[in-house]
Amino acid sequence: MLMQLHEKVVWDIIIIGGGATGLGAAVDAASRGYKTLLLEAHDFGKGTSSRSTKLVHGGVRYLEQGNLKLVKEALQERGWLLHNAPHISATMAFIVPAYSIAQKIYYGTGLKLYDFLAGKLSLGKTKLLNKNETILQLPGINTQKLKGGIVYYDGQFDDARLATDLAFTAVKNDAVVLNYIKVKALLKAKEKICGVVAEDVLNHRTYELKGRSVINATGVFADHVIKMDEPGTNNILAPSQGIHIVVDKKFFPGSSALMIPKTDDGRVLFAVPWHDKVVIGTTDTPIENIALEPRPLDEELEFVLHHANRYLEQTITRTDVTSTYAGLRPLVKMKGVKKTALLNRDHTIIVSKAGLVSITGGKWTTYRKMAEDAINNAVFVAKLDDKECITTHLPIVSSRQNNVPDAMSDAVYSNENIQHFIKEEMAMTVEDILARRTRLLFLDARQAIALAPGVAQKMSIILEKDESWVIAQVKDFNEIAKGYCLD
Repeated sequence: MLMQLHEKVVWDIIIIGGGATGLGAAVDAASRGYKTLLLEAHDFGKGTSSRSTKLVHGGVRYLEQGNLKLVKEALQERGWLLHNAPHISATMAFIVPAYSIAQKIYYGTGLKLYDFLAGKLSLGKTKLLNKNETILQLPGINTQKLKGGIVYYDGQFDDARLATDLAFTAVKNDAVVLNYIKVKALLKAKEKICGVVAEDVLNHRTYELKGRSVINATGVFADHVIKMDEPGTNNILAPSQGIHIVVDKKFFPGSSALMIPKTDDGRVLFAVPWHDKVVIGTTDTPIENIALEPRPLDEELEFVLHHANRYLEQTITRTDVTSTYAGLRPLVKMKGVKKTALLNRDHTIIVSKAGLVSITGGKWTTYRKMAEDAINNAVFVAKLDDKECITTHLPIVSSRQNNVPDAMSDAVYSNENIQHFIKEEMAMTVEDILARRTRLLFLDARQAIALAPGVAQKMSIILEKDESWVIAQVKDFNEIAKGYCLD
């Protein structure tokens, strides 16, 4: 694929950004038959797209806000995602504990509406549970004053693995997708965008790449690309940080997830079984500085621990947290709205005078719809032949015949698997493997640190790198992994 950058071709669509939206757009464009190039400055899913709550959901919270359109669209997309990627997603039961009869009626009614809005794509019937049934479904729940619960069904998935599989699916449909290629500038002719200047950050080589249309799908970095096109424009984003903590299954041993319907700041909080651990989150904290490796704030950690401990029998302390991670939401500013928690979660598309198509906002569940809208706009701007979107029922394929072995087992770090991650999935660094090809960094940061030297050694043989590369890789990884550990 790198060799194709040397050819003097004009791409139909160049996509900047290899997260959920960019990769979805690459699958969409390539499957329609457009000559498609995707460039990612780091690794696929490196940013927000690997840091979600791991849910494929309609958004119960948006229901309470009255945003039925967004909920209905997301529920439809949820159904299609589970159908198109069954190897990496599944239906999961979610329980809302009720501590009064009024709560039971209120949340029961709302969740039955949620189920109704899903229509034929419903994942299971919402039911009211008595106290004993709730305890049976949620072992580990605080039983004091518990009156029962409500069970409803949503989807769960592995975000970074889905990102990798989307990249693979795009390639299977003849797209060229490349990580570690950073777009440095936009090319213009007659005041219209006609391509990009990009640098291979690993080999320090620069390319001028011509394209009929350019899509900016860089998430929280969207303003940066918009300013390449129109310097001096105001930022459109109001980024918000969401954090998660990961703990051992012993604190929450069931197979159902817990949904806490109201925290002190009016959000919902989830405790979700994932890869034999439990992911608990999230928060909504306005952020000024956009970092590639955002760190959880102390007050956010206290907030999540405090709310989780209200509902769990065993108290979780900071020393029980095996990993913690933060992600930045690319929320679009709204006039008169100061609180990021109240900002619209729908996606936004902006087309500049020069023809740059910027797409931001949204969430993993609706990535396919976002991609379709972005490609439709790019096709219109570039006056390409109109071709129908086919991703509604397009299977997402994996580079592996079977699922990736469990990240916590040594088997996954065999020479054979590491060779596969490099040759079939473009893993270029120790972090790529330990954070995203497997999910170890997100599950147990200290174990990831312990395994890094061995992984680096095996990679160095396959990539033909020397000992100084191994040392530098381990040092870089440890620096990142420290941010996932709680002292």
